[in-house]
Amino acid sequence: MKIISFNANGVRSAANKGFFDWLRQQKADVVCLQETKAQEDQLTDPMFRPDGHHCFYRDATTKKGYSGVAIYSKREPDEVRTALGWAPFDDEGRYIEARYGNLSVVSFYIPSGTSGEERQGFKFEVMDWLKPVLDGWLASGREYVLCGDWNIVRSRLDIKNWSSNQKNSGCLPPERAWLNAQMGADDGSDGTPPAKKGWVDTYRALHPQGQDYTWWSNRGAARANNVGWRIDYQFATPGLRERLKACSIHPEPRFSDHAPYVVDYRA
Repeated sequence: MKIISFNANGVRSAANKGFFDWLRQQKADVVCLQETKAQEDQLTDPMFRPDGHHCFYRDATTKKGYSGVAIYSKREPDEVRTALGWAPFDDEGRYIEARYGNLSVVSFYIPSGTSGEERQGFKFEVMDWLKPVLDGWLASGREYVLCGDWNIVRSRLDIKNWSSNQKNSGCLPPERAWLNAQMGADDGSDGTPPAKKGWVDTYRALHPQGQDYTWWSNRGAARANNVGWRIDYQFATPGLRERLKACSIHPEPRFSDHAPYVVDYRA
């Protein structure tokens, strides 16, 4: 089973840069998109319904052309969910879940706080509200793969300029502590004690000391100099750890300021 997670920073923009041609070659079973930045009625071109995939979009209703998530699936899901029950989060189009038997694949887009104090405050609200949801999923007996842009790095391994970003959203100590406290033990923490039965960071499980990035600022020559952040993840329930086969980050070709993150799971 191959799952791809990708923040498109506008799915129409990514399409114009060749994303769907690349995607066709990947032969993915499930594709999770974030930041589609479109309403579904704007995506009538057949390219937005890739051949052989069932396609599901969750658009923002509070602001058109903002946020938005999607799932493309070769197998038709048993059920698709698009709301977690808190309107300020749901209405921004930040969650969609496809269910296949006892497996759920989620596309998440966690808010960024880079635009100012108000949005950083909302990000902290989301974190507090989301914690019991994630705990409930871990305790449910279902297997989950949580794909998406979480807008938080875990440790200095995940960001080029660790020291200079300690006061910047995405690398704030409270954000890292929140994220790492939900992870199982691995080499990717900033020192926060792990959960006893926490989520598996698929990249870190396969590359304990890896220093690859999934996002680069558009300012300066950040991408050319690989001054990046790893903020796009696939977090899995512990039962899927032994099924991890391989993973890869694809900074080229460039479709967005983010790179697609691909994980292969054994059947």
